Amino acid sequence: MSTQLNETHDPALRSWVASANTPDTDFPIQNLPFCLFRRAGRNAVFGGGVAIGDQIVSLAALGRVLEDADPLARSAAVLGARSNLNALMDAGPAAWSALRLALSRLLRSDATPRPDILVPQAEAEFGVPAQIGDYTDFYTSIHHATAVGKLFRPDHPLLPNYKWVPIGYHGRASTIGVSGQSFHRPRGQTRGTTEAEPVFGPSKRLDYELEVGIFVGGGNPRGEPIAAADAEQHVFGLCLLNDWSARDLQAWEYQPLGPFLSKNFATTISPWIVTLEALAPYRTAWQRDAADPQPLPYLDYPSLRDSGGFDIELEVLLQTAAMRRDGMAPARISLSNFRHSYWTVAQLLAHHTVNGCAMQPGDLLGSGTQSGPQPEEAGSLLELTAGGKQPLTLPNGEQRVFLEDGDTIEMRGWTRAGRHPRIGFGAVSGTVLAAR
Repeated sequence: MSTQLNETHDPALRSWVASANTPDTDFPIQNLPFCLFRRAGRNAVFGGGVAIGDQIVSLAALGRVLEDADPLARSAAVLGARSNLNALMDAGPAAWSALRLALSRLLRSDATPRPDILVPQAEAEFGVPAQIGDYTDFYTSIHHATAVGKLFRPDHPLLPNYKWVPIGYHGRASTIGVSGQSFHRPRGQTRGTTEAEPVFGPSKRLDYELEVGIFVGGGNPRGEPIAAADAEQHVFGLCLLNDWSARDLQAWEYQPLGPFLSKNFATTISPWIVTLEALAPYRTAWQRDAADPQPLPYLDYPSLRDSGGFDIELEVLLQTAAMRRDGMAPARISLSNFRHSYWTVAQLLAHHTVNGCAMQPGDLLGSGTQSGPQPEEAGSLLELTAGGKQPLTLPNGEQRVFLEDGDTIEMRGWTRAGRHPRIGFGAVSGTVLAAR
């Protein structure tokens, strides 16, 4: 289903929502990503929505409009109108596809306009789309792993297991927030190379990580793995994810069990979840160097090499407090692409469940930092500044090696337009506040 094109992908489609037809919109009628929202300032309850141009289709209102339509589409709209998207995520690919088709037909330029089902995005407040039961962060960019490894192990940057197994660790869901999240600078133990004992205090090497989030749809019973060939049927969609990282805390605490306080203070995701069906025209070949180990059989599947990847541009922008004060726009500091990922979305889910681990609707996977092969494609300041040794100069002359109080990081993602129109992921932004 996720790799096949249908009438909803028709490049010629236009919408009666005029803002969905502009070339620079993230949300043309071919996209239709999901969110959780409510009208700001009106004591409204959260419910599901779908982006079209600069508007949001309320799934609660849509359910009433679809009373005489395809029962599967109407049922999906009703499930999506709840206070989170978990029930819709659990409904499965047939329901998601039926709802997408109904939305597409309702919003096309030759359909009767229904402005009563729309809410302007400018009047909306967004929530975390799902009740996230579990969060797992992976490490899928070989370029990131190599660059970081060289900082600490110049002779052996990659550990022996990296090219054989998708590396990941279990995180926490309690501090995952939606775009606009702000957080106080984390505190913890650090120890410098010349210090005999650790000290406790605010992190001095705070960083961001450019990632793609993967929301699980229908889960699997405990003890029953999800096969790699079937894994995408269990993926509701993709979002943008910033997994903030306190590098100095991490350096002291990560051995032997990995990150802890250096990661658990905040993770920020975009409001919008773009479905794999929407991304079908932007699939790309997955490539593995012939000299590298090929995937073990449980991580291989028929469509892996011809369409296992996604061609999604990923951008990072930084705006300092001084830039904001002076009315300066955020400045781009890197641009990468999800196609560089060493492991695919399907492989991550297959590996996660191969030992019988049960996934649930709304579980979230992080791709790990998405760095490309070129220096300007680095997905973190740790890489861009060579571990803090080469300051980054911004348009106003300010420099950064790591994030300072008042800094805002914004990430954006989009597919490149060709025969099919560009579709986007919106933005995910977050701001660093002073330590408590």
